[in-house]
Formats: sequence, C-alpha cells, structure tokens
Amino acid sequence: MVYHWQSNDVKRSGVDDMVLLPRISEDAIVDNLKKRYSDDWIYTYIGPVLISVNPFQQLPFYGDKHVEQYQGAASHENPPHVYALADEMYRNMLIDVENHCVIISGESGAGKTVAAKFIMQYIARVSGGGQRVQQIKDIILKSNPLLEAFGNAKTVRNNNSSRFGKYVEMQFSAGGQPTGGKISNFLLEKSRVVRQNDGERNFHIFYQMLAGATNDMKQDFGLTSPDYFAYLNQSNVYKVDGTNDAHEFQETLRAMSVMGLSDDQQTDVLQAVAAILHLGNVPFAEQGNDARVAGKEYLAFPAHLLGVPEERLEKKLLSRVFDSRWGGQSERVDVTLNVEQASYTRDAWSKALYSRLFDFLVKVVNKAMQTSEQGQNVGILDIYGFEIFQKNGFEQFCINFVNEKLQQIFIELTLKAEQEEYVREGIKWRPIDYFNNKIVCDLIEAKRPPGIMLMLDDICAKMHAVTDGADRDLQMHLNSVMSSHQHYEQNKEGFIIHHYAGKVSYDVDGFCERNRDVLFPDIVEVMQASQVEFMASLFPEEVSKSGAKSRPTTAGSKIRHQANALTETLMKCTPHYIRCIKPNETKRAGDWEEGRVKHQVEYLGLKENIRVRRAGFAYRRPFDKFLRRYAILTKETWPMWRGDPRQGIQLIMKAGCLDDDQFQLGKTKVFIKAPESLFQLEDLRERRFDGYARVIQKAFRRYFAEKQRKKQRDDASDLFYGKKERRRFSINRHFVGDYIGLDDRPGLRALVGKRERIEFAETAVKYDRRFKSCKRDLILTPKFVYLIGREKAKQGPRKGELLEVVKRKIDLPSISHVSLSPYQDDFLVLHVRNQYDSLLTLNFKTEFLAVLKKKCDETIGANVVLNFDTRLEMKVKKEGWGGGGTRHIHFERGQGDLAVTKASGKTLTVTIGAGLDKNSRPSAERRTTKRAPGGKGASRAAPGRSGLSHRPSVRQVAPPPPSGPAPPGQPRVTAATTYAIPTGPARAVSPRATRRGSRRARPASGKLPQPGHAVPQPRRAPGDDSYLRTPDAGVAGAKRASVGQPDFKPLPGEGRPKPAPKPRQPKYPKCKALYKYDAQDVDELSFEEGDILELVHEDASGWWRGIFNGKQALFPGNYVEKL
Repeated sequence: MVYHWQSNDVKRSGVDDMVLLPRISEDAIVDNLKKRYSDDWIYTYIGPVLISVNPFQQLPFYGDKHVEQYQGAASHENPPHVYALADEMYRNMLIDVENHCVIISGESGAGKTVAAKFIMQYIARVSGGGQRVQQIKDIILKSNPLLEAFGNAKTVRNNNSSRFGKYVEMQFSAGGQPTGGKISNFLLEKSRVVRQNDGERNFHIFYQMLAGATNDMKQDFGLTSPDYFAYLNQSNVYKVDGTNDAHEFQETLRAMSVMGLSDDQQTDVLQAVAAILHLGNVPFAEQGNDARVAGKEYLAFPAHLLGVPEERLEKKLLSRVFDSRWGGQSERVDVTLNVEQASYTRDAWSKALYSRLFDFLVKVVNKAMQTSEQGQNVGILDIYGFEIFQKNGFEQFCINFVNEKLQQIFIELTLKAEQEEYVREGIKWRPIDYFNNKIVCDLIEAKRPPGIMLMLDDICAKMHAVTDGADRDLQMHLNSVMSSHQHYEQNKEGFIIHHYAGKVSYDVDGFCERNRDVLFPDIVEVMQASQVEFMASLFPEEVSKSGAKSRPTTAGSKIRHQANALTETLMKCTPHYIRCIKPNETKRAGDWEEGRVKHQVEYLGLKENIRVRRAGFAYRRPFDKFLRRYAILTKETWPMWRGDPRQGIQLIMKAGCLDDDQFQLGKTKVFIKAPESLFQLEDLRERRFDGYARVIQKAFRRYFAEKQRKKQRDDASDLFYGKKERRRFSINRHFVGDYIGLDDRPGLRALVGKRERIEFAETAVKYDRRFKSCKRDLILTPKFVYLIGREKAKQGPRKGELLEVVKRKIDLPSISHVSLSPYQDDFLVLHVRNQYDSLLTLNFKTEFLAVLKKKCDETIGANVVLNFDTRLEMKVKKEGWGGGGTRHIHFERGQGDLAVTKASGKTLTVTIGAGLDKNSRPSAERRTTKRAPGGKGASRAAPGRSGLSHRPSVRQVAPPPPSGPAPPGQPRVTAATTYAIPTGPARAVSPRATRRGSRRARPASGKLPQPGHAVPQPRRAPGDDSYLRTPDAGVAGAKRASVGQPDFKPLPGEGRPKPAPKPRQPKYPKCKALYKYDAQDVDELSFEEGDILELVHEDASGWWRGIFNGKQALFPGNYVEKL
C-alpha cells in the first residue's frame, strides 16, 4: 500500500497546518478553510489545535481502516483528523501518566457533539479488550444515544442541539484499558419542557416515545399524536429531516438495557415522560380572583401516572401552603392561586420532574461505569455552543456565559499562560497582543463590583410572587450600575452584552422566575407520597416544617459554581482543543457563508493562535522529566544523569542532531521549537529501546534455542531418517527461520498479509517448464506459501525499476504432497491440488519441511506426505496455446557435494555425489566457532543479518562471464579484502541495510471519496430571521481588530549563517566492466561493457560491492577488471 505522503496523485487542498500560511490574516485563514472544505478536508491544524468545519453530511473516513491508519502514528504522518488528536491524547496519557482532556468549543450547530462521539469511539476501539473492558466501552458509547434522547432537541440552528453540558471522564488502567468513568452534567435547559420557540421542538424523547411506542404502551400511557399535547404543539414542528424517531426510540431502549435498567425500570422512566405530557394538558380558567381547572377530565391521566389522587393533584395545582410566624408561633396557611400562578405551579412541577428524571439517568450511567481502581483519566467536554436566537432569555444568558468561560480557558492556556511562561523562564520572546475576554466574564460573575448574576440573585431574594415587576426592577438596576461598562448596553426589552462572539440582546422577561427555580415544598410532599415507588424516589429531600428561612440556591449561582469547578478540573489536566466552525445556516453540505465563517475565525482568536504558535515553542518539559524520557539517547546520561541537568540535556540534543536554534533552555524547563524536532527525538528513543529489546530477545532466544535445538533437530531428522542422505552439518545449527532479513525489507514484508506471522523465509531457486532457473524469495506463513520475484515496472514514476511482486501464493490445504530424491541434493517438488507444481532448491529444506509439517498439523489438521524417489514427476504451468503436461527429474550418482544439472527435452538430470548415510543422526552438541570467510564450511553457514556479505547462501558462486578467458593480470582472490570506508554522513547505504526499528507508517488513502448526499434544509418558521445573520462583533470585535497586524512569513533561512559544505565523498579504487550485466535482484548493479565502477569491497564468494550511478550494491567480480 502506498502511504499518503508517498503518493503522487494526492489532491492537496490548502495547507494542513495553518502555522505554515505565508500570510497571517483572517481572510487568508478563511480562504484556506474554504479550499479544504470544498474538497471534504474538514480538519485543519493550528499546531496542536484541531479546527473542524461541520460538513453537514456523513463522510467516509471514520472506519476501521482509518482507525488503524492513525493508531500510533505521529500527527505529521497523516492528514489532520479528530482520530489523530484522540490518539495523541490517549498515548500521552499513558506515557506521561497524567490526566488529559479535550475542550470542544464552537457555536451551536458547529459539530461539537459529533466530534465528542468520534473521540469516544476511537478510544474505545484502540484501548484493549476483555469482558469487563468491553462492558465499560459499551456503557460509554451507549450513554451518548441515551443522554441525547433526554438532553438534546431541535433548534433553529441545529437539528440535534445539546441542551445540557456534559464532561465525560474515561478512566484507564496503567495498561491503557478502560476501567470506568464518570459523567458530570451542567444546566439542563428544562424550560424547554414547557416552552419552545418557533421552529423548534421539545426534547427528542417525547417524539421518540410517541412514534415508537407499542400499542400496549400507548394504551397504558394514554399516548396519541404530538399535536394533542400542549407541551409539543406550540411550534407546530414535529419531525426532523433525516431523523427516524421510531428507530431512535429503539436505540434509546437498547441503551437503557446496556446501563443495567430492567424492563420495569424502563417502564417507570417512560411513565414519568408520559406524566409530564399529560400534566401539561391541564387547563386553568378564572373563577373570581382565583383559578380553577377548566376540564377535570384532564386530571385523570396525570394523577394515574404520577400515582397521586386526583383531588390532591387538583388542590396542589390551585393552592399552596405558606408558613406564617406570629409572636414565636408558626401556622400553615393554604393560599389559593390565580391563573398565572397555577400555570407557573404546573410548569414548575413538570420541569422539576423532568430535571430529576434526567439526573437519575446520569446517576444510572455513572453507577454502571463506577470503579474502585485508580488510574489516569481522559476527559471530553461537550457543552452547548454559543447561541443567538430571536428571543434570548435566561437559558441563553447562562449558555453564553459558560462559553465565555471556555474561551477564557483557551486564552489562559494558549495565549496568556504560554507567553507568561516564556517570560518566567527567561526565554527570548516577542510578545503577541490579543483580546482577553476576562472583562466580559467579570461583567457577568464578578463579586466586587457585583456582576449581573449577583444582582439577579439579590432581586430574586426579595421576590414573594411571580410578577413582571421583578424583571423590570432587574433591568433598571442593571442600567443604573452597568451603564458605564464598555461591554454592556441598554435596550428596550432588557440589555445587550458585547460577548467575545458578538453582541447579544437579552429579554429580561422571565429572568427572575427561571433564576429562582423554586419548587414549592407541598408539591415535594405530594410526590413523596406517590404510590409509584419510582416517582417517590425522585424526590428524596427532607422538607423543612420548622419555618427556618435560608436563602435558596438559584439556577444562576449553580451554573456559576459549576462553571468555576469545571474550570478548575480542566486546569489540572493537560488540555487539547477542537475549535468547531459552522459554515452556513442552511445546514446543507457544500454551502459556504464567507461572512459567518470569518466572524467565527475572528472571535475564536485563530489569527492570534497562529501568531503565538509561529513565534513560540511546540514542546516544553521540566528538566527532570525530559532527562528521564530521553536519557537513553546517550551513554553519558543512561541510565541516570547525576550532573547539571543543562549539560545532560545538551548531550541529548547533540545526540539527536538538534541545532541550537531549535531549542532553548529556560530556568527549569527545556523548550523545543518545531514538532519535527520532537518527532526526531522520539524516533531515536524508540530505536534505542528497540535495539535493547532485540538484545534481550536475542539472548532469550539463544537460551531458548539451546534447549529446543535438540528437540527440533531430532524432529527434523525424523523426516528424512532412513529415507534421504544427509549433508555434513546439515542440521547441526540453530533454526533461524528468517534467512533473508525481512526486518530490513519492509517492501517485501508488505507483500505478505499484515496480520500473518512469518514462520520461514529463504531465497530459493525455482525452475520453470524449460528447467530455466530464477531466484524467488520463499516465505511461509501459517496459511500460505509465497514465492516472490522481481519485475520491471512498465509505467508510473518507477518505470524501468525492478519491483518485488508475488509470483505465486499457495494455501497450505491445497498442498497434496512433497517429493524429494533419496540423495543429499536440495531439490524438492511442491505438488498442489488441481494446479501446477513448483520445482525448487532450498539450502534449508529440512527446516522448511519441518515448519511446513507443523503448520499443516496446526491449521488444517493434516500431515504433509513426503515421497522419496530417484525419478520425480511434476505438472507444469500451461502457457499460451500449449498444454500444461508433465516434466521429469532424474537423479544419478556422481562426484562432489554440489549438484550438477543437465536439461534434455522434458527431463532434467541431476548428478550429485554420495552424502552421509541416510540412517545417520545429527552429531552431538558441539561448540559453535567463528570461521574465516574462506574457511571450511563457509558456503553452508547460515547468512548473517549484518556485514557486507549478507546473503552467501543465495550467491554461493558468482555467475560466469558470457565467454572468453578471464582478463589478463586479474588478481586471484584468496581471502576477503575490504577497503576502508571513511565514516560520516556521506557513506552510502544498501537497500537491504535500511533503518531498523523505525515506526511503521500507517496506511492512508491517497484521495478521499466524494461527498455523499447532502442534509436537506429544514423548514423555517415564518417571521423575522435576522437573528440568524452574522452577529455584530460589538466592542469585543473592535478590540480584536485593534490588536496586532497581519504577519508575513520570513524568507526561509533569513538571518541564518551559510551552512557548512558537505563532506567530500570517499575515494575508492576503480574497476572497468568487461561485460554487460543485468541485475537479477534489487540489491545488484546493472552496467554496460566499458562502464567504470567504484570498488568498495571484495568478497571471496565472488560477489563484490561497488558504486555506480550513485547506487551502492553487489556485482559479480569476474565481470570487471581493476584499473
């Protein structure tokens, strides 16, 4: 497979990392995002920050293939993706043993919830297995559809808008397996239960239940069409384009089952949902100054579902109990309510029931994920986005306040804190100006001087009934105190705040009522007396009857405390960021609104983020942590550095070949400028560990091999005992398995199945129908036998080059038997059922057949049949118009240990001398000694994996020249002669001597598929839609515009000294080609007669190493003469 950075046909759209933009401005950023969005590249980096543009369609790059592509890969190896961020967060959590979190921010409809889902799905896929682990994964993943059903709704900006905030913490063991988790929820928009704006819906669960309930459920709960219920028919919107409510209802039920809810408990939950719908249908009419129920038949079903008597339900809707104290005595007084107060009581009852039901579901999820184990956490913050509606009330005020806090976190950690750290550490730095929205946060939540929320709480504390006067008092008070604040503005309906994302006009009507969030104690008492146990369990609090007064907790104070607690939690974690951008308001794929995107780019501070990133450092670590991690790179610092940390770090940087301008040392931390420098250190570290691991593995394998060798030798010798003559020392050796160095040949390894284990590999000689020989790399896996050859590429960028290709792939069950001669030769025939046979010679045939027999026994439960005869027959491959037919191999006695072959027609005659007796066994244990290159037995020694002559078993004898005697004066080689190779970077490297231990690149598709079907545009409610336009930037926008100017990318290398010249290439002796030679393998040289080659090394085997046309490889020594 070709990786994406190796492909020539990958379509490049803009730049992957906007730090590399030649010009920094909002227009340049928007233009780059637009280019990428048009080609479905929705992800872009700003250093470690991921920018995500909502595509409004399902894109095809979230499958298992893409999970595998990004798992364990560095961020620069693949295109930007949410999987890359999730993988980095997960791996760094395990490496650093620190808690990590991802903060997903953006306005409503920008794709935050979907991004959170993809992160959880990715981590679940790559984080291990096991029954308990899989159960935790299912709970984490299924919590999404459950909480979305009860917490998400359709708004005019988003068909699946989160109407609550959640912070999901996934806990992991030291091995990276999920062991548990926790979900914290924030400020459910419960006012949506009783009231929706035009063009919007209530929470999804109401419509799911009405669409997917069974007939029995409909009859038991009194369910009918949505337009019957007052809580659902206010906007006349009942369907969402592209959503099947009945199907989603079944997903919700399955999710409840995964959480451990029984069928009865699920029925109780749905009964509470139905009770809310019926409670909302209770109407009121005036009776004098008091209220009465306009139709008592509407009381029956809510009373039945709530488990309370109709009379008590009616009484609590029309009156409430006050505690009165006179002269030290208390008295309870029933006070009747008017229509407005009765409606408020009914709606407060419904909202309280739904809110407690939602909290119950969150507790169920947390209980299912609860664990007592200790470990590290990955936190995912998915919270409501910045909102501007036609009418913005108290809920929008709280939602936008939380988004202000998240923006402040981003500023504190990416802009402000980073620059302050450079100053504190004494790093050379040019300050970057930016807009800090802390002034807006203080306007809302400050204590001194009091902010809007504290003033709101003071007004609510003085309220004794629900009146419009309280809201107007709030407006007047704010106007008198806040009028001079530059981010506050007065208007007729309420007030205007200049948020970081733009100006928002808030209507104060209902502010005090929703902030009080009061549920009368007598309603709690009614619910606690419910005959339905589940209903009573939702109201566990104790109702005080002593008359003691304490200031109640308001909704505003709750969200303020929750936001500050969330901020503290996030500050304790290592943060990651996803900045989501909404490209249009039509919710259609491909639509692009330039002004809207530019406004988001401005208020998200992307330009300032790029400027800080370009001027700053990508990585920083305390000295001690850096030394612990990278000490292995040098002998001086490993295993522990006891000197000055600065000197130790300097040694490490020198070992990593980092220039002085790529890092700086502060007072307590080291700062590395470019991510590529860090990747270089990581790669070196991984290779060092890999090298040590190989040393340990080698020692263990040697020890283990010594114990197993005798058994292997006996088992292998049993195959031929009494049937075939043996060569001297034929199996008195270790069974290496890999005799062609697959570790150093990733291209060859890639031709075999990725999950297949290599059991045996050797370069064999294969004979065709005319008995013409050619080399093949034979590879045996538990399922197949591969024969891999070379072909010249006929097209493409590598045209004319020799490429490795699979010539034949034989599955083990299709091998019927193997034929051999009874002599000491290396010939064997693989007979394949219903196919042609393969005639091969293998130096390590005994080991190959032993492994083949073992794998066949394990995989197919059948033994390999070995036939021995001096006359063998093989089926040949059909070519062209000719038939397949058969060929014969005859074996005869001759002289010497090397086989001599002679082809005549359809018969190949093989002559070879006598070997060891066929009834002989391998000799006893003997000490392994090193032999001289030309010593006895060198031609049969197992090839090494290092050195210049790395495949003597393949090239036992160099090929003879075409004709004529050897050139006069040619010296005779009696021993290996090596010319000194100067050290330094100029030394050429053989294709087979490629890097060991380097990270295997993850596959990536060369080109993303085309987009699918676009999401149809939802229906719009009639009326003024000016609130959907790009908001006025306000004071915050003016401040952003006044800060900083567009940067220009400096010319490459500007200000740097001229680099030192490259060292001169070493000089080698020359030799002249006497004959033309065509390379037979990728590590051989091709040359014409008369070409001049540089001679690097002479080997006694006849295969010399030289350099020609910049390539260093092998060539036959008897084809050249020295000059």
